Amino acid sequence: MNLKELYSNNQIKDNGQKMPIISFEIFPPKGEDLGEKFKKLLEQLAVLKKYHPAFISLTYGAGGTTQINSLGLIKQLKRDLGLTVMPHFTCVCASKEKIKDYLVKIEALGIKSILALRGDIPEGVEAGDSDFHYANELVDFIRFETNLSIGVAGYPECHMDCEDIRLDIDNLKRKVDAGADAIFTQMVFDNDKFFRFVELVRGARIKVPIIPGILPVTSYSQLDKMLSMARVVVPSKFRNDLEKYKDSHGDIIKVGIDFATSQCQQLIEAEVPGLHFYTLNKSFAVGKILDNLSIVQTIA
Repeated sequence: MNLKELYSNNQIKDNGQKMPIISFEIFPPKGEDLGEKFKKLLEQLAVLKKYHPAFISLTYGAGGTTQINSLGLIKQLKRDLGLTVMPHFTCVCASKEKIKDYLVKIEALGIKSILALRGDIPEGVEAGDSDFHYANELVDFIRFETNLSIGVAGYPECHMDCEDIRLDIDNLKRKVDAGADAIFTQMVFDNDKFFRFVELVRGARIKVPIIPGILPVTSYSQLDKMLSMARVVVPSKFRNDLEKYKDSHGDIIKVGIDFATSQCQQLIEAEVPGLHFYTLNKSFAVGKILDNLSIVQTIA
């Protein structure tokens, strides 16, 4: 089932409440001891598999820096765990020939959906080396060259390279008009900002599903690192609680799980089409949140 089919067949609970489609994001290991790192990642995913995610979202390094690892991991996730995979793909610093070659490879693996991104320009590389400069150009190319269903990124608090949310939504509309089937947001901690983003997106006559990105905070340093890479506001009470327990790993994890559980419950009540969890390749926090919410998917 591809993205378009998946989000048009939202689950319904016995009490009539719509339940969100659950998905997890992971990244391919890199560096030394790859065999051991892949083994540990598969162990974490084996734990998360019991929640029957609709798909696993697999990141892809800008400029194709993890392409080989990504393709190998796609094969393992499908073969060893029977999981559906939605690979990411970035177009910056990539030629049409290189992108077409990758698309042929992933379709040969039975992939039905892809997340199309511009990506960050790697250090020491000129952006002019690319046949594509914006994600909408990549979406248009994928739509023309393949039968893949396409997801794109959305930024409830505006992209780091854009100072005007309305201009950012204009850019998002270009991606959807080029053929995107769903929008996955950057991590968001303030649901009011997500709901306001949805209003603005709908006001721009964008009708595709919008899925919030959820990051369970499990360490204070991790949060600081993530916030340095994105324009995201952390609610003051949550920030104060994290600051209070920043030297206690166990307490930080509990605070993060409790906050994300409450956040997700509000989103479920608002009948969001999905919850997309940024797992950072770990199962514990996401599993606890889903246990708290009593969500186990039964995707047909």
